[in-house]
Amino acid sequence: MKFAVVGAGVIGETHARLITSLPEGSELVAVVDVEADRATTLSGKYGGEPMTDLKQACARPDVDVVSICLPSGYHADAAITALEAGKHVIVEKPIDVTLAAADRLIDVEEQTGLTVAVISQRRFQHAPAFMHQAVADGRLGRITTGIAESAFWRSQEYYDSGGWRGTVALDGGGALMNQGIHVVDLLLWMLGEPVEVQAYSDRLAHERIEVEDTVAATVRFRSGAIGSIVATTSAYPGRPVRLSVYGDRGSAVIENDDLIVFDAADGESTAETQSVADGQPAGEASVTRSVADAHRDQYLDFIEAVRDGRAPSIGTRDARRALEVVLGVYESARTGAPVQLTGRD
Repeated sequence: MKFAVVGAGVIGETHARLITSLPEGSELVAVVDVEADRATTLSGKYGGEPMTDLKQACARPDVDVVSICLPSGYHADAAITALEAGKHVIVEKPIDVTLAAADRLIDVEEQTGLTVAVISQRRFQHAPAFMHQAVADGRLGRITTGIAESAFWRSQEYYDSGGWRGTVALDGGGALMNQGIHVVDLLLWMLGEPVEVQAYSDRLAHERIEVEDTVAATVRFRSGAIGSIVATTSAYPGRPVRLSVYGDRGSAVIENDDLIVFDAADGESTAETQSVADGQPAGEASVTRSVADAHRDQYLDFIEAVRDGRAPSIGTRDARRALEVVLGVYESARTGAPVQLTGRD
């Protein structure tokens, strides 16, 4: 497939580099950025014609897929432009910063019948996939609790480095919307449909930003399970993402991309399942499946979905659900009251 990357910033370079690593037959043919110098620089590294106009790029017959790597508040509009031009779309997380924008995108996706995936590559890592299958198979029994922790460090210089960072309009939020949404998606993948959130948030360690750098929330799920989310960009020097899932027949914990705890009443323990979670034969040294590898796997899943006429493993409705939780957290923190989550339908 032939790709156009829209947005030549940090994440745009990640996508451009990834596309060049895909199997033969995939190619980066265009790099689009409103700043011509940025487009030229990125295309010089990874190929593709530098362009400054999204509509012109979408009009090219040699573009099959448009990868949206813009500031978050532009995601839906850019994706809709590509869909209306007949292109499949990959959108960086989050899907956008409002549910109205997400719903516009989903509507156009359904009208065109084209394929849209939203990046949430951690589902493709071995440890989360193993944990999800264990939950689905009932090996942890009835799931009672999930804890999602995203304790990152972002300096003041990070927020000052781009005019959109830390803004409500384009970043949509802070520690939870930008950094923590990955682990929110994993928590929902494990525990199912969320129905209510209650939260606190604040800006405690940064200046000149409109969004939170610290948030804590409790999520109630339809199953009755209770989840906890903690996200911050104020935890120097930063800690690995951690996800814990507990049930009445077992427990599982992922930290730093590894399954560090797996204790199930069926008799298996962490030592016996670690190599399986890491995709290694029993007895061999554990090799973590990196986030970069998982990102590539999500691209490969998307390509297969387009060719097979199926939905991608992570689609717009998954992304909308994660966004609704994040926005519900923000509303609860603002009002001090619990927020009901209703879903799209």
